[in-house]
Amino acid sequence: MNELTTDLKLLHEATLNNLKSSRANNTLRAYKSDFKDFGSFCVKHGLNSLPSEPKIVSLYLTHLSKNSKISTIRRRLVSISMVHKLKGHYLDTKHPIIVENLMGIKRVKGSIQKGKKPILINHLKSIINVIDEQKIQNLKKFRDKSIILVGFGGGFRRTELISIDHEDLEFVPEGLKITIRRSKTDQFGEGMVKGLPYFSNQAYCPVVNLKKWLEISKIKSGPIFRRFSKGLALTEKRLTDQSVVLLMKEYLNLAGIENKNFAGHSLRSGFATVAAEAGADERSIMAMTGHKTTQMVRRYIREANIFKNNALNKVKI
Repeated sequence: MNELTTDLKLLHEATLNNLKSSRANNTLRAYKSDFKDFGSFCVKHGLNSLPSEPKIVSLYLTHLSKNSKISTIRRRLVSISMVHKLKGHYLDTKHPIIVENLMGIKRVKGSIQKGKKPILINHLKSIINVIDEQKIQNLKKFRDKSIILVGFGGGFRRTELISIDHEDLEFVPEGLKITIRRSKTDQFGEGMVKGLPYFSNQAYCPVVNLKKWLEISKIKSGPIFRRFSKGLALTEKRLTDQSVVLLMKEYLNLAGIENKNFAGHSLRSGFATVAAEAGADERSIMAMTGHKTTQMVRRYIREANIFKNNALNKVKI
C-alpha cells in the first residue's frame, strides 16, 4: 500500500511538472502575476483565493472592470483558472455568474481595443537615421540598427528577436534565413524559418546591417544581440526583451517622434501593416509573423487599407 501511495505521489508530481512545462516561462510568470492581484483582492475582502468559487471570481471581474480593458479582464480570468488547474483545484469559469457578468461588462465598456502604434516606414527610416547621427561607437550603432531592422523586417516578437543565436542564421544569395526554435504560438518547439531578402536601399537593409554587426562584433556563436557593459564593452549576455522596447522608444524620442503609444509589439505590427499596405496577402504575412489565426492579420490589412479602399474615394465633390 505504501509503495502504491509513493508511486501515486510521484505520478502526481510528474503530472504537475508536465503541466508547468506545457507553458512557456513568460506565460507562467504572467499567470503568477495576475493571480497575485486576485489574491490581494481576496485578502482585502476576507475571501478565499485558492480554491475559489465562481461568485468570488465574478466579484473580482466586476472590480477590475472599473479601470481595466476587456482583454485584461479575460486574461486575468484565464490566469486564475490555470493556477487552479496547476494546483489541482477545479474552477468552473463557464458558470453563468461569470459568463453573464463578462457579457454585461463587455456591453458597458465596449469591446474595441485600441492597440499600440505600429512602426511604419517613415518611423523606421527616422530611427535608423537618428542612430547614424549619434556620437557613439559604430559597434553600438550597428547593434541597435540591426535590432530595429531585423525586428521589423522579420515581423518578430521581441522575445523571438532576442532569442536568436548565431547558429540560427544562414546567409544565402537571396538574403538571410533565420530559424526560430520556439515562439509564443509554438509551445512545442516545432520551429519555423523566416526569410529576409536584401533591400535595394542598403542603409535600411536588415541583412546588410546584420552582416556588418556580426563582422565588427566578431560574434561567431551564441546570442547575436548582446548587452554592453557600462564602459560600452560587449558582453556575452543576451539582451532582455524589455531592452528592445527601451531602445526603440529612446530613438523615437531622439527623432522627435512622440513615443508614448509605441511598444514592443510595434515592430511586429508595423511589418504586418506595411506589408498589407503594399498589397501582401494574409497568407504571406502570416508566413513571416507566425500568426496561427487570421483574425489579427485581417485587422492589420483593414487598417492598412482604410483609405485605399475607402468608399468616399468614389464620391466627387
